[in-house]
Amino acid sequence: MKYLDVDGVGRVSRIGLGTWQFGSREWGYGEGYASGAARDIVHRARALGVTLFDTAEVYGLGKSERILGEALGDERADVAVASKVFPVAPFPAVVKQRERASARRLGLDRIPLYQIHQPNPVVPDSVIMPGMRDLLDEGKIGAAGVSNYSLARWRKADAALGRPVISNQVHFSLAHAGALEDLVPFAERENRIVIAYSPLAQGLLGGKYGLDNRPGGVRAVNPLFGTENLRRVEPLLQTLREVATTVGARPAQVALAWLIHLPGVVAIPGASSVEQLEFNVAAADIELPQDSRDALTDAARAFRPASAGRFLTDLVREKLGLR
Repeated sequence: MKYLDVDGVGRVSRIGLGTWQFGSREWGYGEGYASGAARDIVHRARALGVTLFDTAEVYGLGKSERILGEALGDERADVAVASKVFPVAPFPAVVKQRERASARRLGLDRIPLYQIHQPNPVVPDSVIMPGMRDLLDEGKIGAAGVSNYSLARWRKADAALGRPVISNQVHFSLAHAGALEDLVPFAERENRIVIAYSPLAQGLLGGKYGLDNRPGGVRAVNPLFGTENLRRVEPLLQTLREVATTVGARPAQVALAWLIHLPGVVAIPGASSVEQLEFNVAAADIELPQDSRDALTDAARAFRPASAGRFLTDLVREKLGLR
């Protein structure tokens, strides 16, 4: 495992564990989940050196935090637990009350990384961040972070907090590589971190899906799996396959390895089983040659997804048998 030392948070594994699926019924949550699958995944993650565990108050409406806290047990205070407040009425007193509720569910006195889940379109950070500053001053959180923030808004959050907002958790992968252009350089320059969620693009970067093998379920309505985008993404997937062959790994592992070779970037793939967790964590040990990294970066930048409108038009035409 590879690590970053993050101010206020501690030693953060470059591959973490996203726990959105913990407590969510669409992922198979049931009465025995907390003491079964979730416990086994978390225990194995710790054994493999994972220290970053990401959750949020809205995941399973608090169930994810409870399940994660129970699964971590006595180790919960020794790892980098990250949670998030959903910014509804995010006034200082509300932010502080919601942090306390999350901490109780997690079984923690102090949350190492506490994040604003997304930018509030109406309430500015000058209103939100004083609550985060109070939490820092009171020692209730180790560091403040944000999620889904543009660089401009990240800078505004910095100014409003009056100290560094240490992290920005964003949708980031080879198939969604916008963070390369501004967030990653900023993080490197300012000693911050970018936390990449959906780092495998819902399995697209595993290389098994294509025009002749379309996914079903939730993925079927993801525009990335539309006909036009599956055509457009093929050069990127081909580069992934070629690099994977070169380094003796699987395409999805290469996609994760590419992310964590970037300065200041950590990835938080989810895992629905111990085997999937082990597969993801193994990516931390892959050394990608510079030319392979460059080839993947070029392919990521060259991928231009079709618009959502094009996806919907194609979907309707296909349902009607018009193509």
